[in-house]
Amino acid sequence: MADVAAVDEVCKRLQSHKGVEGIIVINADGIAIRSTFDNEITVQYASLVSRFSVKARSVIKDLDDDNELKFLRLRSKKHEILIAPEFEKSKEYVLVIIQAPCCDF
Repeated sequence: MADVAAVDEVCKRLQSHKGVEGIIVINADGIAIRSTFDNEITVQYASLVSRFSVKARSVIKDLDDDNELKFLRLRSKKHEILIAPEFEKSKEYVLVIIQAPCCDF
């Protein structure tokens, strides 16, 4: 139960940063377990970002088996997508933050 409260607190803190439009936490199955977006946007981001982060992780491992993906930052005209995957044996989560591209974290 303490983990849930800690996750909620982190999400609130991140959401308060200037330019942050929303936050999504995705589990190992690509399902959003926390989101500040409506359901349609949440499902779209969860599906696409989870597949993208798995592919990016694979690229890093293929290039250097001793290396590991820690963070992705994608920037477009409309948004900046910050992706922090957590790949551990017991848990696998992806934190996604969507923010306005003019603002730095």
